[in-house]
Amino acid sequence: MDKSTIIRRELEARNGLLLFAPCWVARNFMQPGRRLKLDPRDYYAYGGAKGGIDERWFASTTPADNAEYTIANEGLSYVVARNGGSLEKILFKEAIELEGGRVLGEAMMNQYGGWRMFSKFFDNMGPIAHHVHLMDEHAANVGMLGKPEGYYFPLQQNNVWNNFPHTYFGLNPGTTRAQARQCLENWEKTGDNNILDLSRAYRLELGTGWDVPPGILHAPGSVLTYEPQRASDVSIFFQSLVEGRYNARATLEKDIPKDKHYDYDYFISILDWEKNVDPDFKANRHILPVPVKETAAQEDEGYRENWVVYGCADFCAKELTVLPGRTAVIRDADAYGFITMQGHGTINGNPIESPVMIRFGQLTRDEMFVTRDAALRGVVINNPSEFDELVLLKHFGPGNPDAAHLVKDR
Repeated sequence: MDKSTIIRRELEARNGLLLFAPCWVARNFMQPGRRLKLDPRDYYAYGGAKGGIDERWFASTTPADNAEYTIANEGLSYVVARNGGSLEKILFKEAIELEGGRVLGEAMMNQYGGWRMFSKFFDNMGPIAHHVHLMDEHAANVGMLGKPEGYYFPLQQNNVWNNFPHTYFGLNPGTTRAQARQCLENWEKTGDNNILDLSRAYRLELGTGWDVPPGILHAPGSVLTYEPQRASDVSIFFQSLVEGRYNARATLEKDIPKDKHYDYDYFISILDWEKNVDPDFKANRHILPVPVKETAAQEDEGYRENWVVYGCADFCAKELTVLPGRTAVIRDADAYGFITMQGHGTINGNPIESPVMIRFGQLTRDEMFVTRDAALRGVVINNPSEFDELVLLKHFGPGNPDAAHLVKDR
């Protein structure tokens, strides 16, 4: 049976949904935080040199970029589909190429040509180095897209804070371009180039998030983070030493044209300077949950739903809670992926559950994709538990009309 037929039959059998296999990504420059529900024996399933698994990607058609350590199809999600009496895995990217109109809707396919976002958990024992994602004009110089992103810190997978639950954002008000440039020039001279002396850290708060446009320096802390983002894996590091670990200068040169590797003015031009030195940075970038509609009205219908990542037109995200013993009909204006955070139940008759522990390579029932048609009709979600809430995180692509009122002037 050809893949297009398999996808169409799968959509019919699952009432407009697709099931994903877990997608694990390892980073050799980080220590895993061990809150991904991955079996403790499997955090180095790719081998020691490849690094520990510290990320799980959702609804991804975007390959991960791990330089020389990148493996085939790393970062790409697979749809789990029935083919006769067996299960077959088909790249979500292929499913979109073959049946994008059925999955995403013709409007999104016509405007964007595919799925232009993905989400992930990143989970580390300590902080990530101060780094920046490129704006479109700089990303285009290396044939890539710019990368805005958003953060949300879910309670369900943050039972411990790990080593540094604070994130450095931007640069201190009054910082000069010459000061930032000097830090980069010191990369190979001083061990620690002291870029964090020019920045400030914010203690991370569970149940809240941040809006992070491209061009803003950030050194994410050690809280497991749900991160919707534009479909790109483009970044460069500005910090030479983190937790005593030296970052090779190649991490500064990543995604930079070769003729600009020592052009420090070019590096500084990558930064959105006004946003980095904004004296009201937290007021302008910190995200608090926003109810989709009046909370009492939602609870009367058996659920609670909040916008938890918003501000960017390229993506947004909701947290949906279906109350114990209730069935809710949830309508959305566009297609979305979701990850089940807590509880068990059904969605359009498909079983979903949040596993306690996952072996590397094991299939699960916690991640799915809801097509545009199914979202518009409304999915029926049942929570059969007498006591436990059923909680989903839902990630949407660009131009979601329901979130248009939350988009910021960027």
